Amino acid sequence: MDRREFLAGAAALPVALAYGGPHALAARLGGVTPLALVTADLESHVVALDLASTATVKRMRTAPGPRAVESVHGTRAVVAHTEHGVVTLLDALQLEILAELGGLEEPRYAAVHPARPIAYVTDSARREVVAIDAERERIVGRAHVPGPTRHISISGDGRTIWTALGTAAARVAVLEASDPRRPKLVRTISPPFLAHDVVFAPDGAVWVTSGDERRIVLYRGGRPVRILAADAPPQHVAFSLRKAFVASGDDGTLRRHRLDGELVREARVPYGSYNVAFGSGGVITPSLSRGTATFLDRNGRIRAARHVARAAHDACIVVSTWRRDR
Repeated sequence: MDRREFLAGAAALPVALAYGGPHALAARLGGVTPLALVTADLESHVVALDLASTATVKRMRTAPGPRAVESVHGTRAVVAHTEHGVVTLLDALQLEILAELGGLEEPRYAAVHPARPIAYVTDSARREVVAIDAERERIVGRAHVPGPTRHISISGDGRTIWTALGTAAARVAVLEASDPRRPKLVRTISPPFLAHDVVFAPDGAVWVTSGDERRIVLYRGGRPVRILAADAPPQHVAFSLRKAFVASGDDGTLRRHRLDGELVREARVPYGSYNVAFGSGGVITPSLSRGTATFLDRNGRIRAARHVARAAHDACIVVSTWRRDR
């Protein structure tokens, strides 16, 4: 396959990739396999798992402490090593390490621009949102915010970024990103509880989960419009085009909601399954406590659970052309 042709096709499908596109991309271009990348926090590697078979495809050695991982339009990934101040860039197509970037002190999580290969990584210690060009493999911008940045999300039009200023944060920072390389702080908001995760939904709402209460608040137009009951905090959220999936690791549950917030289904998952990722192949939630990866279908029903590492903190979904026999 011509790599330029593949990347051009991937660039044309950023929204599909964000909300379940790895399988769509595979169907359109052929020759690629949807995979889940899972961080093995205590073993200094990232595990690649086949979404269909749930089998381990490859283990990629990284710098110590890979904590969080985020897909960059399905073809690359950003890995944050929080305790070591390093960000690793992975080539998902070939399952190879591209680069290790310094210049950060405590990288936490990342959100990716919907149309450009720009990853916004939170640096808690420096109180910054750091813009990284994943193609040029370098830092291209920084924005200072008034608190230790943690979870982060970007709107579907790429113009607005929200980041929680702590793990149980009294404030959420709102940044303007009309220049994708140079996001700027606009204001902060105070949710009705201490915030943990912040995630833009496909319909433009922002779901803000609690760091200390069993609640989630939905924002529209910058204003809270609905509060949902939730399981034990912290909760993390992932979306398909029409569904929300909310993980509660302390309760060992994964809940499926409609985008309006109505609860549809709840599944029992291993304790410590805090984070969650969605692709058109389904849902995956890794367990920090048990080292498992639990695979669910698009409706939130459990397909399989696999032990993959001593601890598995985060996951994302990508596509790959890598083959074991080459």
